[in-house]
Amino acid sequence: MKGLLFSLAVIILSGSETLAQGFDLIDRQENYQAAISETLRIPIKIKNNSDKPQFYIIRKANNDLGSTQKGYFCLDKNCLDADMDEFSKRVEAGETLSGLYYSLETGLVTGQNNLKFEIFVRGNPLGIIQHQVNITIDEHRTKSFVFQSKDITIQDVYPNPVTDQAFIDYKIHTETIKAKVVIHNILGGSIGNYELPTFENRIKISTDDLASGIYFYTVYLDNNGVLTRKLIVRK
Repeated sequence: MKGLLFSLAVIILSGSETLAQGFDLIDRQENYQAAISETLRIPIKIKNNSDKPQFYIIRKANNDLGSTQKGYFCLDKNCLDADMDEFSKRVEAGETLSGLYYSLETGLVTGQNNLKFEIFVRGNPLGIIQHQVNITIDEHRTKSFVFQSKDITIQDVYPNPVTDQAFIDYKIHTETIKAKVVIHNILGGSIGNYELPTFENRIKISTDDLASGIYFYTVYLDNNGVLTRKLIVRK
């Protein structure tokens, strides 16, 4: 009898683990910087690794907002009310939910915010992925624009030099524009391609597989190169 109960327990635990591993939270970023009176977008990208559609629950699990701040979930341009701390969305098998973000109006006071999100499949609250986000709000945030047009505003890569990962902040003004960043070596060979989604404002560039040296990144708008800058990798 004990052996049977033990076998059942193993099966149940294995099933829970399988469900928990049925999706990934991809391209997550834990630390953000913003200025007062700014609206910060925190992307939440969910990839459904299972072989069937799933409904995902995304929940803000704490309330670390100041009296002058406001936060709310948005999908593309459609935003929930600020008092709604939970969002749900169906994602097809193998697809990625990429238009979802949490929008934070930083308010009028400098300081730190620590937000915690919980993501799980509806009906399986045991398979939670937790996402902790730390936000530093300063009075002013230095911005180094390297390209600005009616279609896009883009800032220089940071940190530069970079050790393991770097970021590029941007804002697309024309929704129909197709923007991307291509990383290439000193010989011009392409070694990385990053799309710039319209409803996001930051991309992460991983340099884990790059040796120390000088590289370049080029910004393309509708496949036309508009800017090339240097990227230095130091390990």
